[in-house]
Parts: sequence; C-alpha cells; structure tokens
Amino acid sequence: MLKELLPFQVNTWAFVASNLLIAIAGAVLIYFILFYLLRSIFRKFERDIALVTLNISAYPALATFILGILKLTFESLPSVTVIDSFENIITAGLIASISYWIVQLFIQVFIYYLKEYTQQTEAMWDNVLLPLLEAVVPIVIYLIAIVLVLRSFGVDLTGIWVALGGATFVIGFAAQGILANFFSGVVLLIDTPFQFGDVLRLEDGSIAMLRKIGVRVTQLYVPDKHYDIYIPNSNLQSQNIINLSRPTTYYHYSSQVEVLVEYDLYEAKMMMVKILLAHPDTLGDIEQKLETIDNYYQIDELKKQQEIGKFRLIAEQEVNSKLEEIQIGLETLVVTLQFAEKGGLTEDEIDNVQQEYRNILALIGLEAVAETQNHRTVFNLQETKVQDSLIELVRKWYRIWIRDPNLLDNDSYMVSEEWERKLNLLKRRSQRLYQKFSNPQNEETRIDDYVMELNKWVRERFKEPRQMWQEPQVLIKGTNHSDDSITYAEFKLNFFVDDIKLENGRRGERISSQIYQEVLQYLKSKKVNSSNVT
Repeated sequence: MLKELLPFQVNTWAFVASNLLIAIAGAVLIYFILFYLLRSIFRKFERDIALVTLNISAYPALATFILGILKLTFESLPSVTVIDSFENIITAGLIASISYWIVQLFIQVFIYYLKEYTQQTEAMWDNVLLPLLEAVVPIVIYLIAIVLVLRSFGVDLTGIWVALGGATFVIGFAAQGILANFFSGVVLLIDTPFQFGDVLRLEDGSIAMLRKIGVRVTQLYVPDKHYDIYIPNSNLQSQNIINLSRPTTYYHYSSQVEVLVEYDLYEAKMMMVKILLAHPDTLGDIEQKLETIDNYYQIDELKKQQEIGKFRLIAEQEVNSKLEEIQIGLETLVVTLQFAEKGGLTEDEIDNVQQEYRNILALIGLEAVAETQNHRTVFNLQETKVQDSLIELVRKWYRIWIRDPNLLDNDSYMVSEEWERKLNLLKRRSQRLYQKFSNPQNEETRIDDYVMELNKWVRERFKEPRQMWQEPQVLIKGTNHSDDSITYAEFKLNFFVDDIKLENGRRGERISSQIYQEVLQYLKSKKVNSSNVT
C-alpha cells in the first residue's frame, strides 16, 4: 500500500512545485510590468488617476495573483484534510487581499476624486457625507470579508443571521426615541446648518454656543446663564434656528442717530465714520483705524481700552503681513510643483521643492528635527520660537487681546484656547504636508493639491480675512419732525463687531453704546461752539 502511495505523493509534490515556479515567474513579470513599465508610462499622463490607481493596486495585485495560483493548485489536488486546510487558509488570504484592495481604491481614488469634484461644483455636503462614507463603507466591506472567510472554513452562519435579525427588531422597537434622535443627529450633520463653536439664536430667543452634536443629544452652552443645556436632536431639528456666526464670527450691528438739520450734515457724517473707525473693536482698514484711534474716546474709563486696542491692532497687522508672506510662498510653491511634476519629479527637483517648503515652515515658526524611532530616522516639526514667526506673532496678538478690560474671565480662556487650537491644527497640517514632501514617490502628482489645500485652509479657516464690505458705513435714511416743528436728519450707522462670542454675546451692545456716547459728545461740542460764535 505504501509503495502505491509513494508515486502518487511524488507526482503531487511535483505538480505543486511546478505551479509554485509558475507563480514566482508570473509574480516577477507582473512586478516588472507594474513597477517599471506601467509606472514610467503613467507618470507622463496629465491626470494622476492612473498613476495613483497603479500605486494602490501594485502589491494587492501581486498578492492576489500568487494566492490565486496557489488556490487553483490546491483545488486540483485530491481531497485530503491537510490539503483542504491549506486551501481554506489561502482562500481567507485571497479574500483579505481583495477586500483590502477594494477599500484602498474606494478611499484613495473614488473618495479623493469625488471630493475634488464637489470642490469644483462648490457642493456643501462633502464635508460630512464623504467622511461618513469613508468611515462606514470600509467597515461594511471588511464585515463582508469576515463572513466570507468564516464560510470558507465551513462555519454555518444561519443561526447567527436569525439571531441578529430578531435582536435588531427588538432593539429597534424598544429604542424608537433613541433612533429618532440618532437619525436627526445624522441629518443635522449632513445638512450642516452650523458648525462646532457657532453662536445660535434659539426659538425662545436665547443665545447659545454649539458645543457638540452627539449620538442622541446636542450640547449647547448658554453664556448668559453660564450653563450647558442638552437638547434631543429630534427637538433641535424641528426648531427655526438663526446662526449668528455664519458666514463669519464677525457680525453686523446698526445704530440710529438723529441730528438737527442745522448742523453741517456732511461734516457730521464724516465724523461718525471716523468715530466708527476709531473704535478698536469694530472692523475696518487697520491703517485708517490706527490714524484715527488716538483722536476719540478720550474719557478716562475708555482710555485703557483704546490703548490696548491700539496695541492689538498693531499686532494683528503684523500677523496679517506674515500670513500674506506665507500665502505668497505657498502659491509660488504650487507653481514650482506644477511645472516640475510633469514627467515625474527628479531627485534635484525634490530637493528644491523640499527646501522651498522648509523656507515656508521657517516663516510659520517650524523646523524639521530628526529623531530616531524603531531604529530609523524620522523628521518631526518643532517650533523655532523665533519672535517674528507666525506662531509667535499670533500668540503676541491674542495675549494683548485678552488684556482688554471689557472681556470676561471665560472670554480670556476662550480666546487663548481657540487660537492655540488653530495653531495646533496648523502644525499638524504642516507636518502631514512635510511627510508628503519627504516621500513623494507614491503621490508626486498630488503634492501641489496638498499645498493648495493648506493655503486655502490658512486663508479661509485659520484667520478670517477682513473684506471691503465690512467697512463702517453711515447712511442718511431721511428726516423726522418733532412736535415743536424741529427737523432732524436720521442717520443709520452700520458696522461689524470683531467676535460675536465675546462678552456673553453682548459685545455689540457695549460697542454700540460707546459709539453712540461719542457721537453725542461730538454733537454737544458742536452745539457749544455754535453758541459761543453766536
């Protein structure tokens, strides 16, 4: 009997060995085609989708090919317990390789280019829906892969499916309210009516700051009463809510002033514009504000406010100047990359763009420091503490800001926390981009996109730019007649306040009162001068 089995075993192992040689030869050929032939061709394409897809697919394709050959080999062999066990293991590896391949293609190709498309069409849902898909779809794919792996090992899943179905029905029926709030939370996230930190006016007229949208409830902070409230998502979704922080944290405020028509109305209008500009907490051209700030609000109780406001404006001007320098550097780097990436980046071009980016990092206040981790050298960005860098200028600016005598204790903490959070985000984004520059081979045609993304974030999210339409404005609405036949000209003063979140949401009321007081002081002085002349 043993003599009869011996030739069979020899033939079997000879068959396995020949298939292994075929697998090795095929793998070498595929490796050459993927990593050399196709890569050299795809690098010349204008669009990088083919090159990115190739980089993602190379190793999974090799693994799938080798495991596929092995599976076919073991299927051709007679059924033996040991052989069947190896076949099941190979099948599991094949499923794992294919599922990983699909997930990477979905995330790095489908999601990436869908984000690019939504940015071109200015769609608003991509900030929430695409990250949701990016998180959920891979989990679903891996769960399906696990089920297929278990079935390949002969595990009967019928009982599990029945149990899961019954449990799902019972849980869904018992948790109707929780599920309603959960889906309301999902709707709130997808609709994106507000973002974390926004100041909201609720239906009852109260002002609240959004802290967190949870699975079941939304957490809001009421600054007027200094407490948190938790509103079920389904209740919040049904309310008519006014978002006071959008499109920016700057918010519009109006005041009305009546002036006797006997006054020089043009002079009065120009003086009101200057009074609006001179207040340190209103928006306007910083150069013009600094020219006028010393001429108004001279009463003793406001002198400290004006002095600190002046220093704050000078510090903000330095921040704006440094931001502009950094944005110009990033735009120049994009042009360099777009020119260099055609045909693929050479070693010299990689060195040049890395040095150009390091110069930008120096403006931000960061430098790459080599560290040894797991017997290999990695570069991490650390602060340089240079005084004229963006990071230090921002800290200097907000530290002057929190000395404002009008701020409350929680305002000082909130301003510091907000800007340190933004600085940490800037450092993390700069670190991620530096890693792209350190190893650009796999994404060399996308680095310019990453640079543009950083530049856009700095310009729009790091510090909101001041716009021309936010300049103070004084309008004459019409005239009004009193009972004793005195005619007044009605002026409307429009201005923007720098941050709605401060002073428990009442910063605009305080600023409007001070502006109104200064205007009345000016009109009173004009009346006295006119009486003296008479």
